[in-house]
Amino acid sequence: MLSGQTDELTSPSKAEIYDDLASEYETALQSLKRTLETTRQFVDALVDVLADKKGRPFERLALDVTVPSVDPSVADNLNAVMRRHNRACEDFQTRVSSARDRVALGMIAGDLEEFLALQKNVRDKDAAISPLDQEGERLTREIERLERVIVEHRQPAEELNEDLHKYLGHSELKLEIRETGYTITRDGVPAQTLSEGETTAIALLYFLKSLRDRRFELKNGVVVLDDPVSSLDGNALYLAFGFIRERTKDAAQLFIFTHNFTLFRQVRNWFHHLEKQKKDISQGPARFYMLNCAGNDGERCSTISPLDPLLEKYESEYHYLFARICREASAGATSSLENNYVLPNMARRVLESFLAFRYPDVSGGLRQKLSAVTFDEAKKHRILRFVNTYSHSEAIGEPEHDPSVLGEARSVLKDLLELIESQDPNHFKGMKRLSALPKEEVVEA
Repeated sequence: MLSGQTDELTSPSKAEIYDDLASEYETALQSLKRTLETTRQFVDALVDVLADKKGRPFERLALDVTVPSVDPSVADNLNAVMRRHNRACEDFQTRVSSARDRVALGMIAGDLEEFLALQKNVRDKDAAISPLDQEGERLTREIERLERVIVEHRQPAEELNEDLHKYLGHSELKLEIRETGYTITRDGVPAQTLSEGETTAIALLYFLKSLRDRRFELKNGVVVLDDPVSSLDGNALYLAFGFIRERTKDAAQLFIFTHNFTLFRQVRNWFHHLEKQKKDISQGPARFYMLNCAGNDGERCSTISPLDPLLEKYESEYHYLFARICREASAGATSSLENNYVLPNMARRVLESFLAFRYPDVSGGLRQKLSAVTFDEAKKHRILRFVNTYSHSEAIGEPEHDPSVLGEARSVLKDLLELIESQDPNHFKGMKRLSALPKEEVVEA
């Protein structure tokens, strides 16, 4: 019976086992088979002895059968190999990855010697190149230094002299290089004195030239010009504006502060003709603001507010000053003495502009022009006294300055408006209409 059972033992083919386990599997299987065969032979021998004894039950027979030495772990060894094979089947993807890594490591190991040789060669070349790199850096620094001498001193000096010639209309003033800076000369000798206009011109042109410095990126920079045309005559002002416009047009952001209405008008017209500004001023890149100074509990304070549309939309500040006088004349609340100090000068400028236009043939000062106006003499005298008291005039001296005159500001301003209306009703009507419009309704003339 045992012989039949051992013959029926089946096992997987070696080809079905992973290659790395096949040899171990075959060894365990053969050990099991040899153990089974030894056991089968022992059992068969016992069966033969028993069969012989059965035929001779009353004879003493010698038992010449040796019990074989059997390793009881042979089946366990084979099962252990089988279990490892089964686990490998269950974790096939991990096994593939591990095999791939081993292949890669094998390839690397095969090329490692060549890689190390190449790596050493690279280190040797780097060591040879390092001194050359250092020399190259030294030469680059020297080139940059020489370029700075040329770009920051000699070339700018030549360009600034050319700009000064265009600006001033002569070549008397020049910048000459002295060590790391410049000397300003007049007709070849150091300039001892410079006019305020010349000082402004040199400072402005030098500043505009500095915007081209390589260390300043204009297209990403912010440029601020604070009252750049002080003490300049009309012709110089237009030249200054031309330089400002040309040298700052590519700035990322530009701020221009000015007290000069002529410069303001040039800047305003420039900004109004920007491409996006022309399509929609409210959405354009330029914005206009004004600084208002007022008294607050006995202290002066300033506020920034959108520019009055009468200043932004018209070619003359006359519109703005006329509107201010209209507003002050019709204001309900009592104005402070400090606020009234600006009114005489504003009234004088409006009156001078109006009379210059209305009576162009009358020469002389404000008093002579007023004498040609047919209007209430008492009111004319009061207007003249008001505009001369705290404004520009040589007719009335300092002892005449009387703060009480400022208390009459609103009534005098009404007289002034009445005078203008009596001389040119249509002009007065149009100006009043513009002055009374809300900001959003002001239209360009």
